[in-house]
Amino acid sequence: MDLENQKRVKEFAEEYGPENIVVVLGAAEGEAAGLAAETVTAGDPTFAGPLTGVQLGLQVYHVCEPEMKEEFDEAVYDEQISMMEMVLDVDDIISEMTAIRDEYCKF
Repeated sequence: MDLENQKRVKEFAEEYGPENIVVVLGAAEGEAAGLAAETVTAGDPTFAGPLTGVQLGLQVYHVCEPEMKEEFDEAVYDEQISMMEMVLDVDDIISEMTAIRDEYCKF
């Protein structure tokens, strides 16, 4: 997650309260999604951004997870995401995201 997005997430958490924020990711690989998820829950693991040492514990999901798919209009999801979903390792992404949520999410 780039430094500007880290700054935005931190500002939103401060303004609205971390219990009111849900981060939705769209990374193409489980490892990349996991790194971004870890950043918004446990703090920046690269120690380079505004979330270094900041444990927000935010709720975080990948757009391809079942919990998120249920939130979208089916036609919109099919049009915007389903083609990419066919080439992604969705099981790996779900596994990575679940592990991060189980370990670091507070809300």
